[in-house]
Amino acid sequence: QVQLVESGGGLVQAGGSLRLSCAASGSILGFNDVGWYRQAPGKQRELVARLSRPGATNYADAVKGRFTISRNNARNTVYLQMNSLKPEDTAHYYCKGSGHAADYWGKGTLVTVSA
Repeated sequence: QVQLVESGGGLVQAGGSLRLSCAASGSILGFNDVGWYRQAPGKQRELVARLSRPGATNYADAVKGRFTISRNNARNTVYLQMNSLKPEDTAHYYCKGSGHAADYWGKGTLVTVSA
């Protein structure tokens, strides 16, 4: 079973940048797609960005043009580059890998954006 561990969260001022990493304990080649989700206090978890095997990406409207998802199969790592951060981006961020038979989630990393 693959375990996912997120890192790179922290406190940043509005307008700043962070890069989140999601390291897998095994190969991510078996994932059909990988994605980043977030959950703010009192809100439901929502999709932020997803990258599917053929290289297609989709982003939440709120982050288009500011966030970029990528994967490095050799490093078994998925990234989320976040630029021009806003206070409303404050949330726990989770990565997800979707395999043929199951979905795998990390435990999340907290991103806090101050005004």
